[in-house]
Amino acid sequence: MTLNSLMRTVSAGALLAASLFVSTPGAHAQAASGNGGWFVPKAAHPDAPPPRPVQRRVPEAAPEEEEEAAPSDQQQAPPVLPLPPIPAPPSIAKGAPPPAAIIGVINVQAVMQISSAWQEIQQVLGARRDRLAQAVQREEAAWRGEQQKLQAQARTLTSDQIQLRERHLQERRAKDQHDFGGQARIIQEAAQVAMHQIERELEEPNGIIAAVAAAHNMNLILHAEQVVLHVGGQDITEEVGAQLNKTLPHVFIPDDGVDPEQLARSGKMPTTADEQRQAQGPQAQGAQAQQAPASAPSESVLRQHH
Repeated sequence: MTLNSLMRTVSAGALLAASLFVSTPGAHAQAASGNGGWFVPKAAHPDAPPPRPVQRRVPEAAPEEEEEAAPSDQQQAPPVLPLPPIPAPPSIAKGAPPPAAIIGVINVQAVMQISSAWQEIQQVLGARRDRLAQAVQREEAAWRGEQQKLQAQARTLTSDQIQLRERHLQERRAKDQHDFGGQARIIQEAAQVAMHQIERELEEPNGIIAAVAAAHNMNLILHAEQVVLHVGGQDITEEVGAQLNKTLPHVFIPDDGVDPEQLARSGKMPTTADEQRQAQGPQAQGAQAQQAPASAPSESVLRQHH
């Protein structure tokens, strides 16, 4: 289950993408030498007569040596390494066979389409995402307008004035990236908070999927995407969707502009960190309590879980 279908996250990095292309001078010394990259000795000058009737041509000998050396590297034998002995596994007594599999299938994406809570998430957070995208576009147009104005007035300004206004544009760009990036993160984490409520309601050991499966004496539930063929009585998708709407018709969505990370630190409700400690057991909870002062306080408890 992913949130990509809900959150087409506004990329803060693409906010004001005014890339500057600087052409880097290449190294043309070898190409301009006229020898095609080969080393020609001074004794082989075209004006000097050959001292002997037989000469060895350096440009032809070098490629042959490289071609002969390449196969020898490829044919090198692998190294011989130690092979420590390992113990033989013990024999295991035969036990009772597992119960016969009674299989059910579920299409989670179809359950989401049935869920009124999922539709609420799409509507509320989709509107926030659209408003953020519009704000980014307005700021992009305003920033480009200031940039074009500076280019038009460059001839009438001193170099110090140009540098000052360029610095202001750069500072404005950095602030926009920080602000819009923070708003995009808040929307994304609000979606995680809302979606995790549906996931918990469906997938916990005493959740809706387990309850519907137990009602039909099913002990193995597979995703519909993994199944090539099944009969109608094995599909519990619609029943799970109906039960989800009865149990969880709405979800908690943080208010617009409220940072979910600050809400988690406020102590007003349990967090994903509490959920993680409960899943790890009491021994892990004690170990984490001892390590808590050393952890960074600003680390997102939401990102720890997802």
